[in-house]
Amino acid sequence: MAYKFRNRPVFQTSPLRTLTLTLMVLTLYFLCACSGNPSRIDSSVPNARTYQKITAEAAYRMMEKSGGFVLLDVRTNEEFLEKRIQGAILIPDYEIEKRIASELPDKNAVIFVYCRSGARSANASKAMVSKGYTQVYDIGGIIDWPYGTVSSLLTSDP
Repeated sequence: MAYKFRNRPVFQTSPLRTLTLTLMVLTLYFLCACSGNPSRIDSSVPNARTYQKITAEAAYRMMEKSGGFVLLDVRTNEEFLEKRIQGAILIPDYEIEKRIASELPDKNAVIFVYCRSGARSANASKAMVSKGYTQVYDIGGIIDWPYGTVSSLLTSDP
């Protein structure tokens, strides 16, 4: 079939050529679709480069069943002294990149990360996963932790 523009042929095609082009486009589409997206992370695969966001309740149950875990507080030193979960260690979120490898060298350790409300713990968890940590659990904020906390501040009665 000839297409004309101002009475001049611009493109010649035949049914066979159309079919061939269509099959080529469909083949490329299916090859791209089946190859997978390397930026997508499958959380069902062990050691996938991701962290899990879990509730305080789920974290508490996991902690009760396992004795081998790290509880990581990523808030500031002042916030940590004011109130923290018993047994937590402090590495502020802005120091994770520098300190995590030296202070937590076991990249396969179970690590529960928390902050005040959940934003800093998510960012710290992402940074840890990018460094190769494989069992990182973001438990959100201490404001959602109903199981008791401790304080290092001395308070006096008025």
